[in-house]
Amino acid sequence: MALSTTVHHPRPTAPAVPRAIRWAAHAVPLTLLPSGLWRCAIAVGMPSGFGEGSELHASNFPGWTSLNLVALSVFAECLGLLALGLIGAWGERVPRWVPVLGGRNIPVLAAVVPAALGAAAVTVITGMAACGGWQGQFEAADAPKGASAWLMTACYVPLLAWGPLLAVVTVAYYRRRRAAGA
Repeated sequence: MALSTTVHHPRPTAPAVPRAIRWAAHAVPLTLLPSGLWRCAIAVGMPSGFGEGSELHASNFPGWTSLNLVALSVFAECLGLLALGLIGAWGERVPRWVPVLGGRNIPVLAAVVPAALGAAAVTVITGMAACGGWQGQFEAADAPKGASAWLMTACYVPLLAWGPLLAVVTVAYYRRRRAAGA
């Protein structure tokens, strides 16, 4: 009796992800990193330029508000990392180690609807901040001025790309999964 040399390769569930879409998906969590690092720096007591009347004044850190800043940074980064699911196998099929649902295909709209809503919400929120809301914050007496204001702005500007990048990756995910008949 001869052993079979045939190797079974499972058929991919969807066409390959284009390189540009992979780059876009990996860029999503990177857009969140500067603002998260800025918040974490404040959480450990780095002077941020806020006046004594502000909750973000260095004299309030480290403290209980530090936990909120770190938690917000971690939560935001986790949301950003979900974009990688739109290009990875775990965005098409529930990992086998997950009880009950492991190995099942993820319905396309179960990924597309939350991702599209998230992309729209983030785009609107960051767009509103960039179109006036941000400027108003800097006019307050206890707001950062000079180099501190520039650093804070530089850390938050990349957030403007979060929504559009997520939208591009979401549309590509939808098209790719639909092309595969999922």
